Amino acid sequence: MTDHNGQIPPGPQPGDHRAGTLFVRSRNNPILTVETWPYPTSSVFNPGAALVDGETLLLVRVEDLRGFSHLTAARSKDGKTDWRIDPEPTLVSERGHREEQWGVEDPRIVWLEDRQEYAVTYVSFSPGGPLVSLATTKDFHTFTKYGPLVPPEDKDASLFPRCFGGRYALIHRPIIRGEAHIWLSLSPDLKHWGDHRVLLPTRPGWWDGRRVGLGTQPIETPEGWLIIYHGVRATGSGSIYRVGLALLDLDDPCKIIRRSPAWVFGPREPYERVGDVDDVVFPTGAVLDPDTNELRIYYGAADDMVALATANLDEVIDYLKSCPG
Repeated sequence: MTDHNGQIPPGPQPGDHRAGTLFVRSRNNPILTVETWPYPTSSVFNPGAALVDGETLLLVRVEDLRGFSHLTAARSKDGKTDWRIDPEPTLVSERGHREEQWGVEDPRIVWLEDRQEYAVTYVSFSPGGPLVSLATTKDFHTFTKYGPLVPPEDKDASLFPRCFGGRYALIHRPIIRGEAHIWLSLSPDLKHWGDHRVLLPTRPGWWDGRRVGLGTQPIETPEGWLIIYHGVRATGSGSIYRVGLALLDLDDPCKIIRRSPAWVFGPREPYERVGDVDDVVFPTGAVLDPDTNELRIYYGAADDMVALATANLDEVIDYLKSCPG
């Protein structure tokens, strides 16, 4: 057995052979590229995802020709093909928000039942460094911006879609003393944040030893909150971004039930291995089909385009339950 810090005996662990078979790439990959975009841009990647009015909506990070990012919506009836892209940017940096001086990027989307609106957490690039900002919307046409939630340097953030004991919960990845762990913080009002704690630490020497960060928004399942995260390993020729899994307690997301020892998805195809940043798969959005139990994850490939991978949610949870506690 092990704790989530990774203190386990050497050698393959039970269930590791299943880890690399859970997610299957779409035959249509990459599903969104600069060639499909309705206006000139440098790259498209790292989309947030949600089901909106019976369709899959992606809020895609778009890097313009100056090197700054904004967010643009793309919609599809089946979440796989025939994407309709907004002809102009959907969510952009604004002069009144100094924290957005160098763009906005990497959104995660959840539906807040208590507020009857979508919450979009995203990264704003301020003069002091990247930080986590919040906007809400009901229709992805008009947005209310709340500004930064936590100080820089901080990224890879999402709210949970419901409260715990009357408090909102935020997963995020601050850089503290040079360390890059996944943290969890709580707030009564989405403005004041406290009870900060490390949730998922890096595991030195492992595939996620350099840094970790949240991938998609948390996904509620009967067995717990499914957390899809990215981990980075530093090599002699650069960093490799891969994907891991964790399961959190439904009523107390500070409690880790399981964490995958092995990575479950990593760069393999040419569009993932060569791009603006090589060897990157970076999931930021997920949609669960309630009829088929198909889990779709949308990810940035090599910081250059958007791709899709699918899995059966029951198989993912079954694998996680075989992992050390």
